[in-house]
Amino acid sequence: MSADRKPWTLEKDRTALLIIDMQNAFTEPGGSLEVPMAREVIPNIKRLAERCRMFGMPVIYTVSAHYVDDVLVSPLELAYQPHLDGRLIRPGSHGDEICSELSPEASDFVVRKYRFDAFYGTNLETLLRTLRYPAAIDTLIITGTVTNICCESTARSAFMRDFKVAFLADATGGLDDQSQQATLNILGRCFARIMTVDEVLTELES
Repeated sequence: MSADRKPWTLEKDRTALLIIDMQNAFTEPGGSLEVPMAREVIPNIKRLAERCRMFGMPVIYTVSAHYVDDVLVSPLELAYQPHLDGRLIRPGSHGDEICSELSPEASDFVVRKYRFDAFYGTNLETLLRTLRYPAAIDTLIITGTVTNICCESTARSAFMRDFKVAFLADATGGLDDQSQQATLNILGRCFARIMTVDEVLTELES
């Protein structure tokens, strides 16, 4: 997609902010699934979330987990990444909590997920389709971590459900610069508008 082409524009009344998996396990130094880049984008996500709340836009968090009680419900994830043994997230643990800098407010929503894709097996789509009934949320601003795993999986899934996607280059945190850029390049070709926080706020305020 050409950088100067806008297939659609953001509308406050039809847009929701999605903050993916900004949990202690990912954001804390020494966290079990630490992603340093996720920690670096916390200020940008926080600024955007505060503005979205001021606009009256829904702010939705996802939280990832790998266990239901003592049952590992994502065994293939561990099979492909055996180095994660003993480091996966259990609901209710410290690592499961959303980082304190981004703590949800009373008006926000939290969606628990057990797969990379935030739509798979969750109530996210139902929530989006009914939040503004009979109007509809048709656009998602995607932030969070991990860029090339959960954020990308969710962006693709949103596109397949006919949601417009604004994928934020400076409010998503990847495992490394190479994977971060690869996701931005791929999604920007077909699945999403690649934007910055400033670009999103400018468009929402216009």
